[in-house]
Amino acid sequence: MSKPITPYNDSSTSKKEQVKKMFDSISNGYDNLNRVISFGADLVWRSKVVRLVQEKKPTKILDVATGTADLAINLVKTGAKEIIGLDISTGMLAVGKEKIEAKKLTNIISLVRGDGEQIKYPDDYFDAVTVSFGVRNFEDLNKGLLEILRVLKPNGVLVVLETSVPEKFPFKQGYKLYSEKILPLIGKIFSKDDKAYAYLSKSASEFPYGESFNQILKNIGFKTVKHEPQTFGVATIYSAIK
Repeated sequence: MSKPITPYNDSSTSKKEQVKKMFDSISNGYDNLNRVISFGADLVWRSKVVRLVQEKKPTKILDVATGTADLAINLVKTGAKEIIGLDISTGMLAVGKEKIEAKKLTNIISLVRGDGEQIKYPDDYFDAVTVSFGVRNFEDLNKGLLEILRVLKPNGVLVVLETSVPEKFPFKQGYKLYSEKILPLIGKIFSKDDKAYAYLSKSASEFPYGESFNQILKNIGFKTVKHEPQTFGVATIYSAIK
């Protein structure tokens, strides 16, 4: 079994603990750096996630690994009455809370510190669950996906936005250069945690994507699994039904 990719390569602490520490350390500059790294394309990708969720006319939504609540805020457009943003990083949640309060959305969005692999909500509770750039940070991917399946209502939808690797020339070669050389350098320049963006780059390049991730979702028990590559394949949107 291959060794899990972790931010700090510290065998004395779990991946989960390292991921929490990493996101706490980069939380203040995370949003701006994300815009730079994706050239603003992440805003377009999230809008597509919102449209997929909106088709289900959800009342209750869970946004796992909500981070600074970018997607949770966008999901207000679905008309949902209750949106829960779940994350293990107190630093990221603090930034998200400020944004939600500034937009006067506290009556709709609640941010909760918690573990996506141990979701503290009942079975069949949410109409939709979303995860934006978070599934590759799970310590146990299957456990996290099983928890999501559990809290979804029958016929509820899971929508995942995650990084992927372009497969066509010259985008594949360009992505490799950007992710291995340029992305860690940008992170080092703009972030006080120079290992964080090296980890994000490496974990993105080695996480299963496309049909491989589709198969994982099917094995967990999801149905009607679909995926749509975004921006030459540097990200992919997955949707699946319970």
